[in-house]
Amino acid sequence: MTPQTADLIGFAGSFCIVAAYAYSNLSAAMNMLLFNALNFVGAALLAVSLTVNYNLPTLVLEFVWMGIALLGLVRTLLARRKRTA
Repeated sequence: MTPQTADLIGFAGSFCIVAAYAYSNLSAAMNMLLFNALNFVGAALLAVSLTVNYNLPTLVLEFVWMGIALLGLVRTLLARRKRTA
């Protein structure tokens, strides 16, 4: 992967995270599945870009971010499952 491709992937990830943040501040009724999915995808894309443009502290941050988003996704899906059961 070229550094330019990694940058484009990183920009896409940054966009996802910023979009999730904007959504959380502008939405009247937030969809937690969408919010956490955007955060997870954004962090994953940034982590991919950091494998080329290496920065260990930022890479660790992205893995923590993905973990938090994954926890949110699981909690949201389990809550939805409980409501339909």
